[in-house]
Amino acid sequence: MSASPLVGLLDSGVGRSFVPDEWPRRSFVIGDDGEVVLRDDGAPDRLGHGTELGRIILGGCPEARLAVARIFIDRMVCTPAAAAAGLDWLIGKGARIVNMSFGLAQDRVVLRESCERAIASGALLVAAAPARGRPVFPGSYRGVVRVSGDARCKPGELSLLGGKQADFGACVGRPGTGGGFETAGGASFAAAHFSGLAATYLSVDPEADGGRVLQAMERLSSYHGPERRGAAP
Repeated sequence: MSASPLVGLLDSGVGRSFVPDEWPRRSFVIGDDGEVVLRDDGAPDRLGHGTELGRIILGGCPEARLAVARIFIDRMVCTPAAAAAGLDWLIGKGARIVNMSFGLAQDRVVLRESCERAIASGALLVAAAPARGRPVFPGSYRGVVRVSGDARCKPGELSLLGGKQADFGACVGRPGTGGGFETAGGASFAAAHFSGLAATYLSVDPEADGGRVLQAMERLSSYHGPERRGAAP
């Protein structure tokens, strides 16, 4: 019998009709005094990004449940303190996998320490990693799984990259309105595909910690090595 793993979504919230009311949802905003404020407002998604990620995760693992920490409110910008507070809350709610489809330009102690606590708890942290350019955070923190888009990968497939920029590659599509998948995004969607597959493994091995889930994802990978431009899939 499959379990129902709890996947944390650290992003822009979710559509109000998308997830059941009983699934945990909170917003993390910066108050007038500069401190992070937690709001029990249902984490509405004004940007649509978190809702798309949630659809991908649940499409990969229909048995999963989502815990949603909304850190992007009116635009895809947040403070490291808000991201750290949201991550701590997700882990406190029991999230075993946390999807972080964003990248902050600079290392900040508050976010780094939050990631360290989450990993020490046995959770698997999954972050988007750009295929090129400067490293971003939280993807560059030790123990965080870095996922980039890989054109070779269809839904349900992974590539084991093991490179300087990313650890894994995954599909960049999203569920289409008429069924199937349509090409839509890059690393942010790829991270969600990875999280969905990781949740599927956790649903059949609910006692697995992040390390064991990661080993399973390595075994699942259909491709090894970097994607080569112009090569046949």
